[in-house]
Amino acid sequence: MTATTGIQAGARAGLDVLLTDAALEAGGSNRFLAPTAAVRTVGSLALHPARVARRAGGLGKELARVASGRSELAPAKGDRRFADRGWQENWALRRLMQSYLALGGSVNGLIDDAQLDWRGERRARLAAGNLLDAVAPTNFPWSNPAVLREIVDTGGANLVRGARRFTRDVSRPPRLPATVDTSKFEVGANLAASPGSVVLRDEVFELIRYRPQTPEVHEVPVLFVPPTINKYYVLDLAPGRSVVEHLVAQGLQVFTISWRNPEAAHAHFDLDTYASAVLAARAAVARIAGCDRVQIAAACSGGVITAGALAGLAADGALDDVAGLTLIVCALDNARMGDTSVVATREVAAAAIAESARKGYLDGRALAGVFAWLRPNDLIWNYVVNNYLLGREPPAFDVLFWNQDTVRLAAGLHRDFIRMALDNALTRPGGVEVLGTPVDLGALDVDSYIVAGSSDHIVPWENAYRSTQLLGGSTRFVLSTSGHIQAIINPPGPDSRSSYRVASEHPGQAQEWMRGAAIHQGSWWPDWVAWLEERAGALRPAPKTLGGPGYRTVAKAPGTYVHAS
Repeated sequence: MTATTGIQAGARAGLDVLLTDAALEAGGSNRFLAPTAAVRTVGSLALHPARVARRAGGLGKELARVASGRSELAPAKGDRRFADRGWQENWALRRLMQSYLALGGSVNGLIDDAQLDWRGERRARLAAGNLLDAVAPTNFPWSNPAVLREIVDTGGANLVRGARRFTRDVSRPPRLPATVDTSKFEVGANLAASPGSVVLRDEVFELIRYRPQTPEVHEVPVLFVPPTINKYYVLDLAPGRSVVEHLVAQGLQVFTISWRNPEAAHAHFDLDTYASAVLAARAAVARIAGCDRVQIAAACSGGVITAGALAGLAADGALDDVAGLTLIVCALDNARMGDTSVVATREVAAAAIAESARKGYLDGRALAGVFAWLRPNDLIWNYVVNNYLLGREPPAFDVLFWNQDTVRLAAGLHRDFIRMALDNALTRPGGVEVLGTPVDLGALDVDSYIVAGSSDHIVPWENAYRSTQLLGGSTRFVLSTSGHIQAIINPPGPDSRSSYRVASEHPGQAQEWMRGAAIHQGSWWPDWVAWLEERAGALRPAPKTLGGPGYRTVAKAPGTYVHAS
């Protein structure tokens, strides 16, 4: 096992830790490096000195092989830090790299040997992983071959440019390296560009209807419920990479919610507020489209809200109005929700709730800092090297632009999310009440399509899979070979390197499902479109106007709420 293969399993988060760390403005890094993890690990290892001696001996032997040039240690596949040819061609740099990998492997083995409980083991791996990432030889100008060449080529001008960028970045929250060249993007131009209109606006959301692109459309519309933690246009990212664009091109009628960016005056927006908004949007979509039934597709935190909202429909016997439910990278079951969820305690959660209540919201920039510390090699150290050491501008990448286009989270919803996550309340019938109705996910007797990413660092796919055991009705679980955002933005095409797994049966354990799941090459989008079309009703002429009875167009897409900062 290479340096951080095992330790980097720590790059997954639960909703509870994301929202507690961000509220306390720790940026994620302080408690991710918590010294208590090291103390517990050392204390446990002190009881097993023979194991420590064996690991130390193994490290000594490996370092001897490194020094003599006989070591076969190599970076993990996909570790881009050591991609420069200098790490292989220069004998000194190769030995430095292999020494670093050997140290990481030994630390990982020591954590194994400590035999901590699940929570302690995950804390230790998380802390060790962050420390090892920080001290990687790629992060220093004197030991990074690409930086050394740049210093020679530019006479050190790269470091001067980097110093200016460093000063700029640390002067404003979240005080991390810039990850994207924002000058290349404009929301409504080359992002969120699908043609449509806002057909409803209230205090909480705008409802966008997209213009049909086919002569005929399916009668049953699709309503997107986006996350509340970022702006909605991850679903309509860029031409050729837009879920909305793809569905409209297949003859589906598509609507989406665009959440308001809450301010201090909206601190009272809570789970009931957003659940009520989902139901209001569904009713509006049905009336505008002239069809009682609506398919709902919800992503991430939007899925949690939607599940709570639909419980009310189930209790009222009105669930037939939902033709299908899609949950995209969404966890309803937070049990063992990844490694970083172990650092969230009830005391910390209470402090976080109090802090957001004081402000009226959770600042999206602080939340962005927590996300970054969950993947420090990709979202921090990579840009330390690029921006500060090489003196280069960050790339122009649409996903990263969307990621930095942060929103606030209303204090009321922040409180409700944390409480649900800490208690794993949605998994228990009646554990949560939404709009006065106890939530019973088993009563949601509606066909569901559930998508997860195999390398998702926010919603571990095993947690997403467990929704198949919670929801009533027929389920189809699809596992994409991608992370949290790339699982959503997964367009089909001849150059697609994607694949996904699917199986006809959904046993109780995720790993058992994995063993029986077939692998299909390409994007999961066509599979989903086929599933949607089965529940989308007959074809009829496409509407000529985007409004409907009682609803008129009030603005062009992408609307006004998406531009609020």
